[in-house]
Amino acid sequence: MRDDDVLFEVMEGGVARIVLNRVEARNTQDTHMLYAIHGAFAEAARNDAVKVIVLCANGPHFSAGNDLREKDEVQNLAAHETIGMWSDFAAPGQEGMMAREKEVYFGLAERIRSIPKPTIAAVQGKCISGGLLIVWPCDIIFASDDAQFQDNTLLMGVPGVEWFAHPYELGARKAKEYLFSGDFMSADEAQRLGMVNRVFERDSLIDEAMAFARRCARQSSFALKLAKEAVNNYQDAQGRKAVKNAAFLAHQLGHSHSKEIFGMSIDPTRIDPKILAGTKYER
Repeated sequence: MRDDDVLFEVMEGGVARIVLNRVEARNTQDTHMLYAIHGAFAEAARNDAVKVIVLCANGPHFSAGNDLREKDEVQNLAAHETIGMWSDFAAPGQEGMMAREKEVYFGLAERIRSIPKPTIAAVQGKCISGGLLIVWPCDIIFASDDAQFQDNTLLMGVPGVEWFAHPYELGARKAKEYLFSGDFMSADEAQRLGMVNRVFERDSLIDEAMAFARRCARQSSFALKLAKEAVNNYQDAQGRKAVKNAAFLAHQLGHSHSKEIFGMSIDPTRIDPKILAGTKYER
């Protein structure tokens, strides 16, 4: 276990800060880091002194996504207490893969969204695919002026990241454009579309996020919880859960199709071979 992959501290003013700190790996998330992120959020949720949670990252980039170099995902799960009711991670075929992704991707994102305290993500540099899975569930997103957001999973043969929030973040037409192209989206465009709340110069991003968190923390804890629940219920009443569940199944179908055609769970034909070098997807 790498205890310093994710840093956690309770600060003055009722604010906790969670910091991604796997800088040498561009904050890519393997199984251990995903559970460390979950553990930090859970600790903040249980601490009565914490009223607001800020998620940020050390290094030039927020996160380059899931760590494709991890080769023992199922074995690594055994080192952790699972957060959902999922099992059969070692089952053959798509059953095991679906169970794992429901646990560490879909399940973790839902847990972050459901925390009864305001959460603020402060994003700098690149935030790619799996990085979106821990940013999108947050209530507020602040970004540096050099931040860029990308979901490049169509290149891998699946219809978007496992926790499918694209149309809620961008609207239907922009979500299609974003997915179909796989292009990066700038912080300014993300703010214009409503995915990002505010954009700051990089040097002031964290200070601004912390200052806003302290302002939120002046409210009563119960009022903050009720306000968050009210807005989350607004989305859920529009069918959010059904949409996400259906998209997750489509994601698994994409993996199954690639397994049948290419003998692996992703389509490797459109990905730079240098990216796949040293991974289980290397051809």
